[in-house]
Amino acid sequence: MSKESTQNRNNQPPQTSRRWFIEQCGVGLGALALNHLLAGEAYAQAQNPLAPKKPHFAPKIKNVIFLFMAGGPSHMELFDNKPMLAKFDGTLPPPDLLKGYRAAFINPNSKLLGPKFKFAKYGQSGAELSELLPKTAEIADDITIVKSLVTDAFNHAPGQLMMNTGSMIFGRPSFGSWTIYGLGSEAQDLPAFVVFSTGRKGPSGGNSCWGSGFLPTVYQGVQFRNVGDPVLYLSNPRGVDDKLQRDSLDTINKLNRMRLDTVGDPEIATRINSFEMAYKMQASAPEILDLYKEPKHILEMYGAEPGKPSFANSVLMARRLVERGVRFVQIFHEAWDQHGSLVRDLKQNCLDTEQASAALVKDLKQRGMLKDTLVIWGGEFGRTPMVQGGSDGRDHHPNAFTMWLAGGGIKPGITLGKTDDLGFNVVEDKVHVHDLHATLLHLLGFDHEKLTHRFQGRDFRLTDVHGLVVDKLLA
Repeated sequence: MSKESTQNRNNQPPQTSRRWFIEQCGVGLGALALNHLLAGEAYAQAQNPLAPKKPHFAPKIKNVIFLFMAGGPSHMELFDNKPMLAKFDGTLPPPDLLKGYRAAFINPNSKLLGPKFKFAKYGQSGAELSELLPKTAEIADDITIVKSLVTDAFNHAPGQLMMNTGSMIFGRPSFGSWTIYGLGSEAQDLPAFVVFSTGRKGPSGGNSCWGSGFLPTVYQGVQFRNVGDPVLYLSNPRGVDDKLQRDSLDTINKLNRMRLDTVGDPEIATRINSFEMAYKMQASAPEILDLYKEPKHILEMYGAEPGKPSFANSVLMARRLVERGVRFVQIFHEAWDQHGSLVRDLKQNCLDTEQASAALVKDLKQRGMLKDTLVIWGGEFGRTPMVQGGSDGRDHHPNAFTMWLAGGGIKPGITLGKTDDLGFNVVEDKVHVHDLHATLLHLLGFDHEKLTHRFQGRDFRLTDVHGLVVDKLLA
């Protein structure tokens, strides 16, 4: 028996040599070196969590502007013409259509309500649009209309959470937050994710619609105001000059970085980033947010009036922000919940929002920005073909609704999907909210199944355990 075997049998370590150490321990040294490199990357990311990052593959777009029509626009009055619904106005819906159907407020056996507005076809694409959408008709060949969306929620808060976070449960990261988490930001002196709220009230889903959930809060949306200065405290108080402010901030950040090095809490990095961003915005925000600098013809195209809070002002601001590197801008216009006064309120909603929405697509296109920017228009669900509120209202409807998209990677001038003759159910090319999210992430360069974050022992993602990329939407 060899000396080595004898030593091993007697539980004695074999003699080692430099050659043995190099041959047998190379993997261990490599692992140590790799861990050191990864730790360095993690540390760098902790120091600047908004630094630009590469997605899984080459993206089609780098920015998103989401025009969120909170409340549930009626697809049958705007995008989905239903002559048969007009024909059977005032009659009861077929019993088999309502089997297992659950409505939010009305009796499902309420009578059918015919569309209230006329439709016509526009552009080379022949997109069929309501008379309420004359400006949208001008961009018919630049947008993609999806008539076959479905969701799991039939009330506002869960529906808005579903559309914005992929879940009806509070506490999940928003689509905007996932985008910033995956891509970082190109803006040096502005937030990566900016939010406006322009309706009669804020969205029913609240701040969770743009929250970061279990992601570090550095990825959540930053809300800008519509009255007065969009951002408060852009000027220093009396007695505080730039040098005093900079010295104070440097001292605070030094202490925060020492603590970050000790405990590694990402919320400390968020605090450092917030302080620095606030300081930078004092110099950059006044000029960027000044709509008076826009030419008269641009203001008129959007219908914007500087100094007067409006959806149009916020949309024009969105273009200015994206132009300066802001990754994600979302505008919530909570005004589309027409349980009654359908005709009057839809007319007003379209007057308030339609011109600016169409102008955004035109403006981005003429500036060469549409190829890198995705514009999304839509709400959390549709409305019922059955009447509510006497003869002038519709209830919430998750079984079918319409959104439109425009921009890089999207096939323009097409209409995807089809609903039945009453606009009740999708009968062709159904697109679930999870499928929409998977497609949007694909445009941003992500495999939606791989953009994950581990939380409570599980890898979470925007699409949960669902979602298929809708290839028919892709250019």
